Amino acid sequence: MTNYFDIKLSDENIGKISNLGLAHLGDAVYELMVRVWLCEHGKCTSGGLHRAAVSYVNAPRQARMAEKLMPLLTEEEQAVYKRGRNTKVNSIPKNANPGEYHAATGLEALLGYLYLHGRQERINELFKIMMED
Repeated sequence: MTNYFDIKLSDENIGKISNLGLAHLGDAVYELMVRVWLCEHGKCTSGGLHRAAVSYVNAPRQARMAEKLMPLLTEEEQAVYKRGRNTKVNSIPKNANPGEYHAATGLEALLGYLYLHGRQERINELFKIMMED
């Protein structure tokens, strides 16, 4: 049985996944981490948890976090981020401008890529930096 919480796919398999597929997965990884972080910090009621999660899981905030991380990313990570950022998207939510949405998509693609490579330690390092405020 595959353990999807501790997965490591080959470069070949990951290469078959579209940038938007990586971003879709990265969005889930990021949201799960945010929810756990919020519970750890006392935001445990369902209403409070949802409102707090939405304040972190949105394109403008993720774009700011991506900007914060850029100088710390390896060349490989920057390349994955840029591929995700430059992907053509069909619609942009009302709460974000195109630049923010593309940056958020890049960050999500990076998180999805790292997750599928089994690099949870690196994801945790980046997440810790993102959540420093």
